[in-house]
Amino acid sequence: MSKGMVLLTGLNGFIAARAAEAFLQAGYSIRGTVRAKASAKAVVDALSQYGADKLEVIEVPDIAAAGAFDEAVKGVHGIVHLAQPATFDIPDPAPIMALVKGSTIGILESASKSPSVKSVILLSSAGAVGSNKEGLYTFTEKDWNDAAVEAFEQLGAKTPGAFIYLASKVIGEREFWRFREEGKPSFTMTALNPVYVTGPPLTPPETPEKIVDSARYVWRIMSGADIIDPPYGYGWYVDVRDVAKLILFAVERADEADGERYISSTCWGPPQAAADILRPAYPRLPIKEGKPGEGYLPGFKAPGPLDFDGSKALKAVGQGFVPYDQSLLDMAKMIEHLFE
Repeated sequence: MSKGMVLLTGLNGFIAARAAEAFLQAGYSIRGTVRAKASAKAVVDALSQYGADKLEVIEVPDIAAAGAFDEAVKGVHGIVHLAQPATFDIPDPAPIMALVKGSTIGILESASKSPSVKSVILLSSAGAVGSNKEGLYTFTEKDWNDAAVEAFEQLGAKTPGAFIYLASKVIGEREFWRFREEGKPSFTMTALNPVYVTGPPLTPPETPEKIVDSARYVWRIMSGADIIDPPYGYGWYVDVRDVAKLILFAVERADEADGERYISSTCWGPPQAAADILRPAYPRLPIKEGKPGEGYLPGFKAPGPLDFDGSKALKAVGQGFVPYDQSLLDMAKMIEHLFE
């Protein structure tokens, strides 16, 4: 017997697919939204082992449209909103901001119309938490990256894509919490703030272009790219399977997670660390040597003044997260066929 149905938006996404797997393994049924059903075929095929009656896919072509999720939320126990942009390649901020705000408020309004909904989880980002502070600092769930919003407000359409992405995450999550404060919904609300997510996708990508943005650095290193310092914001990682566990926690222990933010951060893995792990595992590939051992501390810890405290999420899940080297090798295994 199913524990209930959970709605996952953006089912064909990197994190959503692994979250669906976690829920199905835990005894839930899944309803997933996609813009076009054809895009979810590989994910549906991979999850079919849990029973065709446990997984339903519906199309929501425009997630920012009024009432877009009204039908999708009917009868579901929990909602996990993951269908949002996950790229820094943003030439125009206006559509992204409208999409993030519209879809976030829209799904909450739809949830308010369905008495079955007990919890709503927003996949936000550590980008809504951390900023370029000076001096020693460890970011916690109390922090907000308001600097990104200020930069966006000052620069407008000239804002670099990275800051548009970061500002959208802050604005979207602020809207989420404003709804809770003003709307006083009957369901619980939780925000998850992972750093960059790596690890194996549920299904192997068919081409390098289909590798998720946050893990594409693995492809570049395996392809022989130069080992360079990571740009601002890159370097902190968490495995996709651990993010899926945290999503499951937020639904299963909704009362405990209500009103909370959870940073997911396991390690510091700059390109040099990735090269040091991958080179002995793939001696036939042209992986650059770089400067072995430089740029990170033992245990893949950050050597710099800034860090993220992921202890709250680790305590919530109640088990150790996947080590960075294992996460990286598992990811590499899923794309090694692209080098044959």
